[in-house]
Amino acid sequence: MKRHFRILVGATVGLTLTPAPLPALWRDAQPLAAPVILAQAQSSEEEELLRRKKRKGAKRDEQRTPQAERPAQRERAKRPAAREREAIKRRAAEPEPAITEERQKRRKEREAAMRRPENAARLFDSAKEKPVRRKPGGAEPDQPARARAERLPESDAAAQARASRDPVQIGSVISEEGRRIERPRRERPEVPEGAELVREVNNRFIFRTDNTYFIERPREERVIIDAREVYYEELPRSRQREVVVRPDGTRIVTIRNRWGDVVRRVKILPDDREIVLVYVEDDYYDEVLEWRDPGLDLPPLDLDIPVRDYILDAEWVEDPEDYHTFLDQPPVEQVERTYSLDEVRRSARIRDKVRRIDLDIINFEFGSAQIPESEIGKLEGVAEAMQRLLKENPGETFLIEGHTDAVGAEVANLALSDQRAEAVATALTNVFDIAPENMETQGYGEQYLKVETQEPERENRRVAIRRITPLVAPVASSE
Repeated sequence: MKRHFRILVGATVGLTLTPAPLPALWRDAQPLAAPVILAQAQSSEEEELLRRKKRKGAKRDEQRTPQAERPAQRERAKRPAAREREAIKRRAAEPEPAITEERQKRRKEREAAMRRPENAARLFDSAKEKPVRRKPGGAEPDQPARARAERLPESDAAAQARASRDPVQIGSVISEEGRRIERPRRERPEVPEGAELVREVNNRFIFRTDNTYFIERPREERVIIDAREVYYEELPRSRQREVVVRPDGTRIVTIRNRWGDVVRRVKILPDDREIVLVYVEDDYYDEVLEWRDPGLDLPPLDLDIPVRDYILDAEWVEDPEDYHTFLDQPPVEQVERTYSLDEVRRSARIRDKVRRIDLDIINFEFGSAQIPESEIGKLEGVAEAMQRLLKENPGETFLIEGHTDAVGAEVANLALSDQRAEAVATALTNVFDIAPENMETQGYGEQYLKVETQEPERENRRVAIRRITPLVAPVASSE
């Protein structure tokens, strides 16, 4: 009978394709077998499915833990967030190590310091200056004052967008023929119109212009240190070219106008590639016969950013990487044109375009410009940041500023601050190999106090560093 069922199954399946070939057999079997055959066909499929489920269930049973452990596991799996919260609460309740307490203390002190005290001076140096006496017929600002600064530039190139609309073709700095001359004797700098020589202190000359004092000195001395050769050439329009040859063949070429202002400086590498450090149209200087602050043509600077994004206090730096991140940031507003080093040094409004680092961690002896040996190591973090930036772009230029508190004579403080800025730059060169041509120094005495007080104040006795590259060199030529 089983054999007939199998045949009938085949015949039944065949009915869907062809007519049944055995009608008699079908009539004999239909009353009893047909329902059974259909039931057997359904049972086969279900049995196969059941066998598969049993095999899978057996594998799961092998992997399962004992029944007593499963509820606890399911409970922990359902509440990972609650378990993590409980762990955090337990850690918070435990006594913290002393080092963590010290870090928390420093963090609170830093946050308190970032909240400017009531006697804090104005944020921008240009806002701290005395009013300038304008002469009859003097130039007035070309732009109206604005309530808020424009959107912060996202890069140096974006900051120079206005200046680069009509790019200047920069030829080789050594292409112009010159006549070799003896080293010029600069016993003292020229006194332009509008300035008065007040005093000479240690080969430094203090001038008074408008309501402020300013200090000048021969600046080529630092650049020619360790030079293999130095020679000078006379160029048309009363300009001079100075060429400093380093032991490795690198040449530092500086062109000065008739007043001694640096209008162009280029570093020529041993492979003859020229890297522009400073570039300004020298025709501009031929037309100006007096010291004039280019910042007078600009409206007051007004930024809507936190103080910590504009000034970095070295005292509160915990990660040396902060120095590099901060110095690498672009100016805080547009740069109308490239300026000379002298314009940047003399104009607080132009300097305000770039951020600054206050190195208030260097402790000078009272009335001294010498850096104690124990203090030099504190420069390592910012020196490494400068080295990294110079490796990325050898055309970087940094301004080292010296500042004092308001105790003592104003002229004496001016000379002392300039000596301290020079001392920091010298240490960066001698100890950390920062090339002297990549740094410019200037002392400002007590003109730009950080804390408004006439009493001794450590925060006012500081050295500051700014990356002024986007102010003095076209970005395309320096990258």
